[in-house]
Amino acid sequence: MIEKIEELLVEVNSFNATSKEEIENFRIKYNGKKGILNDFFEKFKEVPNDQKKDFGQKINTLKNAVNVKLEDLKNASASSIIVEKEDLTRPAFPLDLGSRHPINLVKNRIIEIFKSIGFAVADGPEIEDDWHNFTALNLPEYHPARDMQDTFFIEQNPDILLRTHTSSVQIRYMEENQPPIRILSPGRVFRNEAVSSRSHCIFHQIEGLYIDENVSFADLKQTIQFFTTELFGKSKIRLRPSYFPFTEPSAEIDVYWGLNSETDYRITKGTGWLEIMGCGMVDPAVLKNVNIDSEKYSGYAFGMGIERIVMLLYQMSDIRMFFENDIRTLEQFKTL
Repeated sequence: MIEKIEELLVEVNSFNATSKEEIENFRIKYNGKKGILNDFFEKFKEVPNDQKKDFGQKINTLKNAVNVKLEDLKNASASSIIVEKEDLTRPAFPLDLGSRHPINLVKNRIIEIFKSIGFAVADGPEIEDDWHNFTALNLPEYHPARDMQDTFFIEQNPDILLRTHTSSVQIRYMEENQPPIRILSPGRVFRNEAVSSRSHCIFHQIEGLYIDENVSFADLKQTIQFFTTELFGKSKIRLRPSYFPFTEPSAEIDVYWGLNSETDYRITKGTGWLEIMGCGMVDPAVLKNVNIDSEKYSGYAFGMGIERIVMLLYQMSDIRMFFENDIRTLEQFKTL
């Protein structure tokens, strides 16, 4: 048996592995419960007393050689793994590409259109005070139009609330800048409304403001004409008289959507016309509130809900889809 152990020692010392599986098989062969070493230790009882010393030394030599070989193989394997993973910046595969949210897609398109005719983007806080959200916009306390913008108040005395429109950004900008002013104010707004397929307590607006000398209603109409043609590819519009406290005169703008499909009949209620925004000439009282000379300057303002435009462009029937983060909805916009 000593000769057999000598042969195994040669085998152990010359053994090399190219995979973790080979290392594990080597371990089981020698150190497993039914392995070679346990088998030799069992046979140790049968060895004559005068041979036990030499036999025991050979078994221990084999055992030590196996353990040293296993340790060397494990260290070599760990080193090879580290070499394989040296480039920690490599992307995972497959790399799943995301997409822009449809609201951002349309918002960015609207901004591009108005930037091409000189409008800049202005931003402001979503938490507002009464002055910037209501009073400066010709909506004094107890004005009935405030009821249409029932909203979320954070504090009272003084009133602090979540803004109900991005017109508050226009007030802040006019307080700090003198005409000429030509800005867009996109952002989230909040109103205390029941959530349904057509309304939500959170939505996005984009409003425009132009203040300069000799600005007329004709300038407003031409700007809206340009915008609707660029965004919808439809140039036929109409303006219906309306009322907004911060503009006078005021109008609702409809674009002729057409009656080419059953969907067109449904969204236009069979008329072919679709309301897309409100607009008007800035009320002189608003200019006075921000210390702009209403005798020298005039201007126009307009505003639209971005969700409404998105629903029209992509034929989406439920506004709640924009806020549910359903990956099935968002994946449809990967190529846009």
